[in-house]
Amino acid sequence: MRNIIVIAALALAGCGSAPEKKAEAPPPPAKPAVKDDTSLLLSEHRTGAKVVPDHLLGMNALPGGTIGDYQAGGKKYQLFVIETETPQDAAILLLDVKGALKDPAYISYMGGYFGDDADGPVYAFAKKTYLAGVVGLPEAKADPIARQLAAQLH
Repeated sequence: MRNIIVIAALALAGCGSAPEKKAEAPPPPAKPAVKDDTSLLLSEHRTGAKVVPDHLLGMNALPGGTIGDYQAGGKKYQLFVIETETPQDAAILLLDVKGALKDPAYISYMGGYFGDDADGPVYAFAKKTYLAGVVGLPEAKADPIARQLAAQLH
């Protein structure tokens, strides 16, 4: 009799169907964290710095990066640094910046461009795995600052 009860219990347990598991969509790949490159920015005249998670300079083609605010001689300007995986990635981002500038002028000795976007003048260049530059100053004033910034990029 005991065997019959065990067999009946097993039979009843096997008759029920397990609830169907719904296929869960895999989570979206995590965006790589934007590195804080404040230490690469020039410290002289800096009034602040922050990491922007995406669309640095308000340009859709740019990822996030670090931007510093500066004030000297009554002028406000910004320096920016975007660290990429490869030098080719930095060069591609430079071309994206070039495309966003009005009348970009090529700066051969820096391998960069100077032009205006919606917010004013932009001096951008690529060095190693970095896209960097100066925002808010005319080319003659931005150039020596950009050279100092380039020297910081290792």
